Amino acid sequence: MKRLEKIIVPTDLSDHSRRAIEIGSSLAAEARAALVIMHVANELTAWEFYDDAFGYSGQWPLDRVLAEAALDLNRYLEPHLGLLREVPVLTKRIILGAIPGRIIAVAEEEKADLIVLSPRRQRGWSWLLSSGITEKVTRMSPCPVLSVTPPMASKQGRGKFLPVSLAWPRPSAESV
Repeated sequence: MKRLEKIIVPTDLSDHSRRAIEIGSSLAAEARAALVIMHVANELTAWEFYDDAFGYSGQWPLDRVLAEAALDLNRYLEPHLGLLREVPVLTKRIILGAIPGRIIAVAEEEKADLIVLSPRRQRGWSWLLSSGITEKVTRMSPCPVLSVTPPMASKQGRGKFLPVSLAWPRPSAESV
């Protein structure tokens, strides 16, 4: 089996991706591998919107957008500092662009051995209509992708038979 030398953990700074950071940093510490935590900053934050008092103020400079994203990433990683101290080499990268394409580009550039993602569970029929970031990265990735999700909360009625009256025609309120 190939030894892990570099692990990439993309994050969107949500609670969903905390699990990927925990597992990625544990794997990196155990394998003595380098860990790259990357965040693809939202390009929309680079634009200022129209304000009646001041008018249109234009676009933020990209260095300001990247600096703000770096501060957000540092604040996001504070609860994980204990785990991250065990990792031999830690790199943080902030980039702009289309999320799946940038994750794949960084994986190729860094010659990553593993990408650890934590996808969001999609509810209803929306998963049929759109492919998520995890699915796109998994299809186009130059290395294996580990997708980790938190366990689902148990439901009291899951797996139990619920009796339902299937009598036809249903009894009316008058006959009861």
